[in-house]
Amino acid sequence: MEPHALLEHIQLLSEHERGVVAALIHRQPVARDTNAVFTEKRTFGERLADQVASFGGSWTFIILFLSVMMVWIAANAQSARPFDPFPFILLNLVLSCLAALQAPVIMMSQNRQAEKDRLDAHHDYEINLKAEMEVMSLHAKVDHLRDQQWTELVALQTRQLELLEQIRDRLAAK
Repeated sequence: MEPHALLEHIQLLSEHERGVVAALIHRQPVARDTNAVFTEKRTFGERLADQVASFGGSWTFIILFLSVMMVWIAANAQSARPFDPFPFILLNLVLSCLAALQAPVIMMSQNRQAEKDRLDAHHDYEINLKAEMEVMSLHAKVDHLRDQQWTELVALQTRQLELLEQIRDRLAAK
């Protein structure tokens, strides 16, 4: 491929793809730990949301939550002066508030996980692109070696034919 045509092709690539080409040319790795990259840029609120989502989706939370509800109901059902009598309207309010606060926090965590998944997919694309370019480069090198050996083989065969003709001419002259 001509250098001018190659430059035109490279300019059609995205910024990330040109970065992969540059890494290939300079023999630099494109692999990186996307977990470390993603984790180091999280804010306090994001870390807190991830911890809340992690705890909210655990058996510890479910068991603790059921225990608190049973104690609440038992305390109010057995008490002579319950602070939240049946049908436990205050408990329903607390549960509604908990759900109203927990749902957006879990959504924030899920959105961040989706962003991390996109980062992982983009990183995988870069790795695959570099690997494909490396394979193409290896194919070009093998093709070049094959062409070079083919040229040497043809030259050797031509020389052998010349020597055979000389031998035939000497034998014919005797």
